[in-house]
Amino acid sequence: MSRSLRVAIVGAGPAGIYTADLLDKSDTGVSIDLFERMPAPFGLIRYGVAPDHPRIKGIVQALHRVLDRPGIRLFGNVDYGTDLKLDDLREHYDAVVFATGAATDRALDIPGIERPGSYGAADFVSWYDGHPDVPRDWPLEASSVAVLGAGNVALDVARILAKTADELLSTEIPPNVYRGLAASPVTDVHVFGRRGPAQAKFTPMELRELDHSPNVEVIVYPEDIEFDEGSMAAIRSSKQVDMVVKTLQEWAIREPGSRPKRLHLHFFHSPAEVLGGERVTGLRTERTELTGDGGVRGTGEFHDWDVQAVYRAVGYLSEHLAEIPFDHTSGTVPHQAGRVLDLDEDQLTGVYTTGWIKRGPVGLIGHTKGDAAETVASLLADAPLLPAPERPGPDAILDFLAERGVPYTTWEGWGRLDAHERSLGTAQDRERVKVVERAEMVRISHGA
Repeated sequence: MSRSLRVAIVGAGPAGIYTADLLDKSDTGVSIDLFERMPAPFGLIRYGVAPDHPRIKGIVQALHRVLDRPGIRLFGNVDYGTDLKLDDLREHYDAVVFATGAATDRALDIPGIERPGSYGAADFVSWYDGHPDVPRDWPLEASSVAVLGAGNVALDVARILAKTADELLSTEIPPNVYRGLAASPVTDVHVFGRRGPAQAKFTPMELRELDHSPNVEVIVYPEDIEFDEGSMAAIRSSKQVDMVVKTLQEWAIREPGSRPKRLHLHFFHSPAEVLGGERVTGLRTERTELTGDGGVRGTGEFHDWDVQAVYRAVGYLSEHLAEIPFDHTSGTVPHQAGRVLDLDEDQLTGVYTTGWIKRGPVGLIGHTKGDAAETVASLLADAPLLPAPERPGPDAILDFLAERGVPYTTWEGWGRLDAHERSLGTAQDRERVKVVERAEMVRISHGA
């Protein structure tokens, strides 16, 4: 091929940027354009990681270095399915990689889950992370809250609900989020896991961070510290599980302190019903017991909890992309080694996928590197046989977006927005203050 291989990546979060990194480092001459629905890059890092996790957000520095490379371009504020479609991308690129992640909440099928006062964790995360497409206000009216789930997202939600707004003021939270949290009357947050301590999906660091707040007492109940043979096998086989279990055991035997807020970690409680009428007034759980292999079964013993809000953190779900096959059960794009498959399980020529929309929303951010490596290997192996696009010139996509009137942002524009947010932070002795409104983000990115 006398020209560079042209690749479009839809999604400029970690999965998309890792894919760009591997393609750019390959022996094949490649020019790469990333298309991102948000005006700013970094996806989950910007809009899915709790603001009090600066170590995780440090991943941005590595991603930044990738986007700094001359062979990689960013087109932000471009919505696939609205601003451009698959045929448009095929007209300009040899291959297209979908790396759009998972940003919506998985459903939980229990009675009352749709009552007012029952929320999805993803929606709440989007609010406190300043996502431009969610309302600016959040109804923080409950003094006692239930969080359903035993993973890191559940802990993030519980921690943000329990901490004082002033504790978070040093982070990048927008002013509207600070005001909302400052007015919250919450005193107790209850986190419910269906299984036991050895089956919890928390990472040790995430769990220990709960106990760092001077205002939040973390409470674990001795009766919830139970293990069967399956649990012991999990503890012996995983240092991470062992660390989580030891932390929970230590907390279960200590004397309660006097911090003004309480974060309760409950195990062996399966959510059975969200109680209430016009809004949530309680949660009913069924006590579960271990079955010997690390699984649990219901005991028929129910407990009602006095809570006024329920947040479900039972998993994220990817959205169906226009013109792309989708498995609605798993919430993923059907594929073989990253090659997208149609309904007849034939490869969709030149179309690939990576990240959470490929394998489901499991694992840590770094795990997307393995996904990207597999997908890139498939794409490069296919490259000699891919049909050439009609308009392969690098300027052709610029003309297309201009003709469509798409107010796209660029990597240089992100530099302007980044500098602006940092200047807002400097004025308040903070690292940055996040700009929330989409139109304002675009205006600043365009230098207007």
